[in-house]
Amino acid sequence: MATQLRHEFYETDERVTLTVFDRGADPTLVNVKFQPRSIYYENGDKKLDLQPLKGQIDPDKSSFIVGKVKVEIRLVKAAQGRWGGLVGDAPDPLANSSSGSPPAKKAGSTLPQARKNWDRVTKTILESETAKTSTDDPNVSGDSTLNEFFQNLFTNSDDDTKRAMMKSFQESGGTALSTNWDDVKKAPVPIKPPAGSEARKWEQ
Repeated sequence: MATQLRHEFYETDERVTLTVFDRGADPTLVNVKFQPRSIYYENGDKKLDLQPLKGQIDPDKSSFIVGKVKVEIRLVKAAQGRWGGLVGDAPDPLANSSSGSPPAKKAGSTLPQARKNWDRVTKTILESETAKTSTDDPNVSGDSTLNEFFQNLFTNSDDDTKRAMMKSFQESGGTALSTNWDDVKKAPVPIKPPAGSEARKWEQ
């Protein structure tokens, strides 16, 4: 009989971070299937099937990291905005497009390029990261001052440092944090999973 796994999530406008509590999971055996409105997790007889998702995700950009006591799954939203929940029927902002992709530009027209507000993104992430104890999450050391440290670091930093912190944090999937904007702005920051874990992307 399949074992249903305990899980929890938090979201920003750009992504949903899903934590699946699967202690001792073998990275070579964990399989995660991403679909635009569903996600399926499997590790032997341990399974988690979530559908329909409240919103549409981009399977190609979504990924997961297998840790010692949990698996962190990062779902990249196809359209920015809050879902207010993980699964359930809800209006899909991309439902009116038959291909599921943004509408094509008309000839001769130019769509404005939205500039990412790193200050707003940072504020959202810091507010969603409530302090946890080792009882809530075995991966937490129990030092509740860690969040306060990063919040104070961000608050007291200049604009370039703030942009560097959030660009590196977001593009690395939360595995890297840099304060050097001159270095970070040159290229996307790669995912750097912790020792003993593995970053894997969904493949068709």
